[in-house]
Amino acid sequence: MNLKMIGACLIALLTFAVTPAYSEDEGQRASTGGAQTLDDILARQKGLEVDESFRRENLGSFDNAQPASSSLGTLGGFSSSDIYRGIRYSESDIKVSNNGHAAEILVQDGGMSWLLTREGNMRAYAAYGIGGIIIALCAFYFTRGRMTIEGGPSGQTIERFKSFERFGHWCLAGSFIMLACTGLLLLFGRSVIIPIFGHEANSAIATFSIWVHNNIAWVFMASLVAIFVMWVAHNIPSKLDLVWFAKGGGIVGHGHPSAKKFNGGQKLIFWMTIVLGASVSMSGLSLLFPFEMPMFAKTFAMINTVLPAMGLPTELLPHEEMQLAHLWHAIVAITMIIAIIAHIYIGSVGMEGAFDAMGDGQVDLEWARQHHDLWVEEEQAKGAPIRQVGDVR
Repeated sequence: MNLKMIGACLIALLTFAVTPAYSEDEGQRASTGGAQTLDDILARQKGLEVDESFRRENLGSFDNAQPASSSLGTLGGFSSSDIYRGIRYSESDIKVSNNGHAAEILVQDGGMSWLLTREGNMRAYAAYGIGGIIIALCAFYFTRGRMTIEGGPSGQTIERFKSFERFGHWCLAGSFIMLACTGLLLLFGRSVIIPIFGHEANSAIATFSIWVHNNIAWVFMASLVAIFVMWVAHNIPSKLDLVWFAKGGGIVGHGHPSAKKFNGGQKLIFWMTIVLGASVSMSGLSLLFPFEMPMFAKTFAMINTVLPAMGLPTELLPHEEMQLAHLWHAIVAITMIIAIIAHIYIGSVGMEGAFDAMGDGQVDLEWARQHHDLWVEEEQAKGAPIRQVGDVR
């Protein structure tokens, strides 16, 4: 028994002593047709880039075919490993019943990095971003307080927005809130809903969220176009906006900076909504119609033309296009959610009289003079009616 134990220990020591030498031998790796070395495995575990050219290029060859009488000659020089490597690196001529290029991609490594990014960095960005802006606004409210009408309300009102303007705004706002809520439910379902309510509840919520998200998106896009048409003429940047930002909208210094129908902050929100809304809509359409609207390869090519140092990839598989569309959709949507939370705060509890503009369309005359004095002058020059509070005419 003792001799057997000693012999086993000697064999184990010999194995550990010899194996590293083989694992570092490139010739040995080449001769095995793509076996991984220990260094490759450790590098991949650390998230480092590994040179896989020895696998990508080793796809078999008819020139190396064994005779048909040989046990290795049945595949004509191609082993099963060669075939699977060709499939993995999209080097094989795949024939499928579906004529779409996406159906020919049987193995795509990018799916794991997409999943890890979605479940890691993307969730962290959403949680810290949304949580951070809420905490910041609460701190601002308790330190600065609500922005009130200096001298109090005048008791007179002027029409700020017409009914069709308010309708377009609330269609956009309502659809965005529904999209934001359903999108966050899909993003955090596995990490929040499943641990609390279980898999079946998460499945039902996710199914309903996807249906709402996909259908309400059309209302959002239509409202975005309507808002752009209605207000673009009033949101052209001007020198007044620089003064507005310099004074922090009236927070810095004394008095309120002059503004027309929209001040600098509102113009910033408008253009952010239009630009980011258009971008999130395009990526959303790409997700609604899978593999039909690839955008990133062409976009990267244009960026490389302007900034060659970027070196962005211009040859993307259909699945890579979809993964990039999903990540970009989430990044832009979360950025919009963070900004719109601040917009909601200012338009509700943050500023006295602001909500009335999108409530019944009538705002206090003194509020209008403090925040949009030049617009009030223009409206009065046109003969805009001034109403007394309680006048329903």
